[in-house]
Amino acid sequence: MTQTFDKIQLDFQQMIISLIFVILLLIIAFIASTIFLPSSQNKVIKKFERFAFIWLTFDALIHLILEGSFIYYSLVDNIEKSQSPLAKLWQEYGKADSRWLHSDVTILSVEIPTSIFLGPLAIYILALLINNHVSRHYWQIILCACEIYGSWITFCPEWLTGSKNLNTENFVYLWVYLVVRFSEKHI
Repeated sequence: MTQTFDKIQLDFQQMIISLIFVILLLIIAFIASTIFLPSSQNKVIKKFERFAFIWLTFDALIHLILEGSFIYYSLVDNIEKSQSPLAKLWQEYGKADSRWLHSDVTILSVEIPTSIFLGPLAIYILALLINNHVSRHYWQIILCACEIYGSWITFCPEWLTGSKNLNTENFVYLWVYLVVRFSEKHI
């Protein structure tokens, strides 16, 4: 009984730590928006511009830090056995989608170009947004199309094969880890 309680407590603790880490990235994105898009008497930042900046910053951080670490652990280390804090985050997410624990080749094939190209593209669009350059809209469409396609390639094979690697029975794993993660890429 105590062993089961300890396991539940450890699982809950890891879940909270993982969620706090992602929320911290969102807070960093918000703070960056106040630094790089300051409002002044001469320049009022529209709510949509600030929202776009926060989303693009958050997106870049997710691609470069989280997905970049997934690539590293998949190619150099073992996600399931690693004790690294970022690997622990992937171990937690792996409870919702087990493909992330075992370096699934489909996931890895999507994440390598996503991290290498979309993270820097989001940063490039941020620079265009800061400088109020009109071409940012074109690049935002490209980024969004790539995000939708990447999510489709990530989840469609699972749906077509009966979602055998997805844990849809657990409320948190389904609605917080899978649905919110999928939605985060398309806002």
